[in-house]
Amino acid sequence: MNSRRGTRILMTTDTVGGVWTFSVTLARALGAAGYHVLVVTLGPGPTPAQRAMISGYPGLSLMETDLQLEWQDPAGANVSHARAVLGEIAHRFAPDIVHLNGFREATFEWEVPTLVVAHSCVNSWAAACGETGCFAGREWTVYTSAVRAGLAAADVWVAPTSAFRDQLARQYGLSANSRVIWNGVDSVDCPSGPKLPVVLGAGRVWDKAKNLSVISSLAAKSDWPIRIAGPSGVGAGSAAGGLNGCEFLGEMSHDALLREMKAASVFVSPALYEPFGLSVLEAASAGCALLLSDIPTFRELWDGAAIFFDHHDTGALAERLRSLCSDDVQRMRLQRAAIERARRYPLRNTVSGYRLLYDSLLATAPARRSMTESGEMLA
Repeated sequence: MNSRRGTRILMTTDTVGGVWTFSVTLARALGAAGYHVLVVTLGPGPTPAQRAMISGYPGLSLMETDLQLEWQDPAGANVSHARAVLGEIAHRFAPDIVHLNGFREATFEWEVPTLVVAHSCVNSWAAACGETGCFAGREWTVYTSAVRAGLAAADVWVAPTSAFRDQLARQYGLSANSRVIWNGVDSVDCPSGPKLPVVLGAGRVWDKAKNLSVISSLAAKSDWPIRIAGPSGVGAGSAAGGLNGCEFLGEMSHDALLREMKAASVFVSPALYEPFGLSVLEAASAGCALLLSDIPTFRELWDGAAIFFDHHDTGALAERLRSLCSDDVQRMRLQRAAIERARRYPLRNTVSGYRLLYDSLLATAPARRSMTESGEMLA
C-alpha cells in the first residue's frame, strides 16, 4: 500500500451517536499512519469526553463549527453559510482529500477529490420506522434533492454494509460510484472472570429507530436486570435513573460504555433501522451474546453468530431473552460465536479500505485539477 505519509484529510463529522465514534476511530488510526487529519464538527458541539478522544493524538486536530446537520436544516437555509465556513477552513488547511460524513456538502466547490460516507439518511430511516408521512413537506423534498445531489457529486460514496448501499442506491436512483467498507473496531479485552447476569442495550433513547423502549418494557418481568446506555435527547445526555425495573445509565463516555459491555452477558438491539450497528460490533468483541432484530444489515454481518427476532413481536423477544438468560450452554456458545465473528471486522481492515480508496482518488487528482482549470469539469 502506498502510505502517502503527510496526506492531509479534511473530515467532517457530527457528534450524535456512532458517526462520531467511527470518525474519531478512523482519524486516530490515520494519524498514527502519518496522515494529517482535521476533524470538523457539524451539529451539536462535542462533549468534554468527546474532545478528549482526539486530544493528544498525533496528526489530529479538531475544528468546531456552528453549522447545522442536514436533518436539522432540511430546507437548506444554512447551506450558503456552510459553504462559506467550510470553504474558509479548506483554504486554511489545504487538504489533499475531503472526507465527508454527510451528503450535501459534497456539492460545494472543493478543489480536491471528495468522498462521502453514508451512515444514514432521513428517508431510509423514515421508511424503516413507518414515518414517511412526517417528511412529506416541501423542506424534505429539498433535503432529498440535496442528499441525491451530494451522493452524485462525490467522486465516490461509501456505505458500511452491502444492504445499506443497495437501499440507498434504490432510494435515490444512484449508479455505480459506490463502495462498501465495513466498519471495524480494535479488539476489546474480554474480562478474565465470569460475566455478570446483566442484559445491556445501548443507543439514542430518543431515536425511534433504536426501538429501545421494547427492551425497557420487558424489564419488570425479566429474570435479569436490564440496563440501557445512551442519551435521552439530541445534544444532551440524560441522568441515570430507573423505570419499571429498567436502569437507564444515561449518556456516558465511550470507555465507560465498553466497560458496561465487558460486564454484561447479553446485548440486545431491537433496532428497526441500523445501517451498520457499531455498538453491536463492540458488544460482540467484548464477549456479549447477541440478541438482534431480524433486519438485512444485521443478517449480513451476524447471521450464524446471533439470535434474531422479529422486532414487531415483543413476545418473541421476551421468549428468546428468557431462554438466553436461563440456558448457560446456549449463552456461552453465542458469546464465543460473537467474539469469533467480531474478528471479521477489525479496525485495521477498515483503515486499509479507506487508505486504498484515498490512494485511488489521489492518483486521479492531477487529471481532475487539469480538467477543472481548463473548464472541462464543473466544481
